[in-house]
Amino acid sequence: MPASQIDFYEMLGVSRDADGAAIKSAYRKLAMKYHPDRNPGDAEAEAKFKACNAAYECLKDPQKRAAYDRYGHEAFTQGMSGGGGRGGHPGDFADIGDIFETIFGSAFGGGGGMGGARQQQQRRGADLRYDMQIGLEDAFHGKSTEIEIEVSQSCETCSGTGATPGTSERTCNLCHGQGAVRAKQGLFVVERPCPRCGGRGVVIEDPCGDCRGEGRVDQVQNLQVDIPPGVDTGTRIRLSGKGEAGQRGAPAGDLYIFVHVKPHTLFQREGTTLGTRVPISFTTAALGGSVDIPDLDGGTNTVDIPVGIQSGKQLRVRGAGMPVLQGRGRGDLVVEIAVETPTRLNRKQREILEAFRETETGDECPESKGFFSKLKDAFAT
Repeated sequence: MPASQIDFYEMLGVSRDADGAAIKSAYRKLAMKYHPDRNPGDAEAEAKFKACNAAYECLKDPQKRAAYDRYGHEAFTQGMSGGGGRGGHPGDFADIGDIFETIFGSAFGGGGGMGGARQQQQRRGADLRYDMQIGLEDAFHGKSTEIEIEVSQSCETCSGTGATPGTSERTCNLCHGQGAVRAKQGLFVVERPCPRCGGRGVVIEDPCGDCRGEGRVDQVQNLQVDIPPGVDTGTRIRLSGKGEAGQRGAPAGDLYIFVHVKPHTLFQREGTTLGTRVPISFTTAALGGSVDIPDLDGGTNTVDIPVGIQSGKQLRVRGAGMPVLQGRGRGDLVVEIAVETPTRLNRKQREILEAFRETETGDECPESKGFFSKLKDAFAT
């Protein structure tokens, strides 16, 4: 049986001779039990909550209750209503407000209804986004730069009120300053923002000619942005109150600068760690040595190459990476070694290498000796 056809007294769990206090008490308990905020995602609980609301909306009104007692659900078909004329009264929602106050505290209870709250609500300006691309050097040192952005600002002519100077707003005669209108739909009273004043409760009869009643106009603005050292792609910098102006004097939104760091020709970055690949000669790899690597601060980092280093080996230089954002110290520099084999040898170099090959015993490269030994055994079988 549909919820709308279930007996209202049975739905609330009260007898037909129950007084208004008993009906209200029963409704409160059920509304608290089945409220959607206490039963997220539970469709059955939501349906019961709506059914309890429908039952209570009928039984709390003496005229509706009398019609229901006499005709049952038929009393409210085809748009009929036993009470009539009470749909727009603010008191219709007082008991639901009591339930919200019981469940959630004073934030939902009292306060003069939804319309009065909406009348006082200010439409804060929207937050804006600006994408900024910088180099790795700027991310290392930080920088101060100026950006140009077109954004709505408070209208100077009307001081953000939206009304022509010398005039003022007046109370909306449709919602009478409540910011909302109510319409009756069957057993329910539906409240919507006032279509004339947009939910503000006031209207502007003589709009400002510059902003056309909006209280704001689009203007090009130059802003100073400070980029701190250590920023990375995805870092967000907030400029409070530099976003879109609010409507008719409401607070402005914020401007968010999203940083994008361009790829570097020498370094790769991962957090505060810098990485680079350094080619060395095979003689340096065999005999050892050192290499100088440029630093983003303008100096150099000297990296010692140990004897016999292999290609792909990584050496770490502590404290030579990126600065820690809003912190102290720097990350590390990781140097990956790439041993280069010469492709062109002069006669003397070739003779030296041939002489070196004749003196090799395999102990110089035990990995290669083991590999060729296994390869020889495989072909022998």
